Amino acid sequence: MISFYLNGKRHELTQLNPNTTVLEYLRLHEGQTDTKEGCGSGDCGACTVMAQRLPSTNQPALNDENGDEKNATPPFYTVNSCITLVSLMDGNHLMTASYLADNPEHHPERALLHPAQQAMVECHGSQCGFCTPGFVMSLACVYENNRMQTSLEAENQGDAKQLSYDEVVASISGNLCRCTGYRPIIEAGLLMSDIGQQREAEQSAVKDLTISLATDAMSSTKESTVSENVPTELKNEEPNGMAPALNDAGRQLYMPKSLDELNQVLAANPQATIWAGGTDLGLSVTQHLVDHEVIIQLSGVEALKSWSLLDAKSDSSNKESNNEQAPSQLLVLGASMSYQQMLPVLEQYFPSFAQVFERIASPQIRNMGTIGGNIANASPIGDLPPILLALDASIHLRHCAPNREESGNDLGNSDSVYTDEIIPLSEFFLDYKKTKLQAGSYVVAIHIPLMHDNQHLFIHKISKRYEDDISACLLAARIDVSADGMKIENAKIGLGGMAAIPLLATTCQQALIGQAAEVASFEQAAQVLSADVTPMTDVRASREYRSHVVQRLLVKCGKQLVAGRQTETA
Repeated sequence: MISFYLNGKRHELTQLNPNTTVLEYLRLHEGQTDTKEGCGSGDCGACTVMAQRLPSTNQPALNDENGDEKNATPPFYTVNSCITLVSLMDGNHLMTASYLADNPEHHPERALLHPAQQAMVECHGSQCGFCTPGFVMSLACVYENNRMQTSLEAENQGDAKQLSYDEVVASISGNLCRCTGYRPIIEAGLLMSDIGQQREAEQSAVKDLTISLATDAMSSTKESTVSENVPTELKNEEPNGMAPALNDAGRQLYMPKSLDELNQVLAANPQATIWAGGTDLGLSVTQHLVDHEVIIQLSGVEALKSWSLLDAKSDSSNKESNNEQAPSQLLVLGASMSYQQMLPVLEQYFPSFAQVFERIASPQIRNMGTIGGNIANASPIGDLPPILLALDASIHLRHCAPNREESGNDLGNSDSVYTDEIIPLSEFFLDYKKTKLQAGSYVVAIHIPLMHDNQHLFIHKISKRYEDDISACLLAARIDVSADGMKIENAKIGLGGMAAIPLLATTCQQALIGQAAEVASFEQAAQVLSADVTPMTDVRASREYRSHVVQRLLVKCGKQLVAGRQTETA
């Protein structure tokens, strides 16, 4: 069974096609047509909805620099409902545009619009109106999160924080408008805080969407519904790791809550589709009309959403553990950590890596997409693999299989055995969309060596749009220099969008090692890039363009290295 709240009403589902998206459920099952379908692939943002994790769900624990746990996930977040499975809303409160207004009488002329809605009206932020609900949800999300944050700060400072231009633009970077233009929409985003403050000054009744009040109201409502005719005997059933959460016409969805349950379910269903955030797999449903028979959803396995620091010597894939230059620690990121959950961790340990996140996809995608999914998907234009290759990362795989011989039981009741292996990420990708993953395998974590002071990371992404776009090509370079900064001692050059798989430019790397840390060295190394890769031509860029651009990006890395050294010695 999955359970969630939709616009304040509780829903419990057991008999539903596991491939059902949030958008399909809203429009076809619940008649919530205020959420629109645009591209059906998570690009345009017309279908954006807002969600809030309920306190009863276990939040992924992140750690601050002191080792104390903190929750970096904002109380409200947005998703593209067109590619998000409805099962991913388990334990959440899902909200659409029609829920934001304070409208107890369900009368449009008596409703008190949410500040995001009112600002869009006053700034003429809607023309055809098709994309408007998505924009409203994105603006409402940043408004509500800012309001909750400033309510805490105001207790100490006395003044609420106004949203900045950059914050408003970032919040709608995953929403496209083709007729109104962005100026009035951005103006509406900047006006929201003023409208909210004016209402507070006038003591106007404002609908509070904060998590505590929302759940209190929902738990006491008499309008709670159990959808899809849930059998009475299933309503109070205890969670069972081997029982499907959704079942319909032979199609099943499992939601394990621990690694042990995941191992068991995957061993029993090795051909199942493993679903994390689904920001790419969702397109198999909406674009390719695939009806997955068995889905194993990872959203409930909290162990895959945690991170830690590990002694590098304990990593079996670290062949240089006895080298004086080898890293002393590894950053271990759980495979189901979303981009949003990884961001504060990377800001602490890999700031250059974190800075590129604003160029990756959109807020809606970063809220759901995971590091393990981006790697396991094995797309040649994935943004994370070339960066992780440059950082000399390793990948932790687990291969599950039923243990018939030792248990002597049928498959349904048998224990599972598994084998773990940690291999360099450079050995993971085999060919286009082919990896070391087998039936019954999944990604546990990514191991990234922490960088020394003499190591420098440079990342450059080329795309047609600055935000919310996939790469034409991506270059990531980790350059290790000598203590005096004058000689290149090692180099790792990761390339994306240049071949059938993400790869390391090994010939180019060798051309840099031992050379002076000067721009001329990078210019010479750029000339041998053609020995490492023959780029492809597609709708994003030609072979010639990619070759030329990547060469110039490598030279740019050299200029950045020299400029950084000059700044340090100034």
